[in-house]
Amino acid sequence: MGHRLLHWGPIVALTIIIVLYLFSLLTVFVWFPPDNAVGIFNLILLCVWLYLILKNFLKAAFLGPGHLPYQWKPENAEDVEFLQYCKPCQGYKAPRAHHCKKCKSCIMKMDHHCPWINNCVGHYNHKSFTLFLFFVVLGCFHAAMMMLFCVIDHLIWIRGRLLLEVNPSANIPMSHFIMFCLFFGIGLSLGVTIAVAILLFYQARNIFRNETGIESWIVEKATARNRYDGEVFVYPYDLGLTENISQVLTWSHDYVGDGITWPVFEGCGKYDLTVEQLEQKDIKRDRTIIYKVIKPYTGTWFPLKFGFRVFCDIPCSDEVRVPIEVGNVFHATRFKKYWVYGEKQEDFQKTKNKTFTLGQEHRLKGWIPRCCVEELVEDGITLIKKTS
Repeated sequence: MGHRLLHWGPIVALTIIIVLYLFSLLTVFVWFPPDNAVGIFNLILLCVWLYLILKNFLKAAFLGPGHLPYQWKPENAEDVEFLQYCKPCQGYKAPRAHHCKKCKSCIMKMDHHCPWINNCVGHYNHKSFTLFLFFVVLGCFHAAMMMLFCVIDHLIWIRGRLLLEVNPSANIPMSHFIMFCLFFGIGLSLGVTIAVAILLFYQARNIFRNETGIESWIVEKATARNRYDGEVFVYPYDLGLTENISQVLTWSHDYVGDGITWPVFEGCGKYDLTVEQLEQKDIKRDRTIIYKVIKPYTGTWFPLKFGFRVFCDIPCSDEVRVPIEVGNVFHATRFKKYWVYGEKQEDFQKTKNKTFTLGQEHRLKGWIPRCCVEELVEDGITLIKKTS
């Protein structure tokens, strides 16, 4: 599993952790004398933060989220009608499971794919990932405060000039280079603290609701879409705050359950959410807009040649940017002002005077600039959207 660390995400994350730890150690040696009890306490506490951060980071990366067996099927063959079929895995997706293109398998209780651990966050490693975020926030905030107060303690204003106050009893004397390192460390540690705290907030909110990041999006669409009179969507996995938390943050072990069978709220069925997903996919197919490509696009993430507005409206996600050529057909299902998301299909010339079904061709999903396509309206083409 060592290849998990040979990726830009873990390399950057571990580099930031080690750099901030070294700057924090530098603060201890610059600020406190060797026999100072406060300095020794801070030194021990920094080592504790480093241990807890690295422990949970490596567990989240190496333990992994849990993968559905290849060609998985439910025990009861009749249940397949309530489940989505995964073509790459040649099997069905269990409740709360989703296919990850980067991991190339179906992930149990998939929350999201995290580039920082170069792995998905799911059933097995959700606890470790959440604790990793928690200790990063505590450790980086502690490091930021230490460096900030060290700088304040060593800076004095005399007659309008900024001078350095040297502590003769410290292990290392203050210098302009060390002061520059501390300023850099303060900015880096505060930036990491704020960024990770925001991610931790969303993780905690989802844990309180017993949702994953993907499920929160499904629930949002489920509550917003039109329904028959008297029909109400109930999220089946919300078991109450205490039980929701215990589903992830257990004290005795890393995870609860087998990752396939989940307890549901009283009155709900175990396939209620998967049925809702199937209905949402049908709605998405019905709303698909079919375009033909009129301008080529290479798939670059920052296209400047299409104008400043397209460049500034780039999707804030790591989803694929699809290279297209004039003549391609593109089925769009999601829309931004200057971008569309969908699937690239066969060439326009190959589909002329031909009937085809959405989902039967080789497809590549991702984003393209909206200015590269126009809606396809041709008398010689019949496009049939798949409804089942």
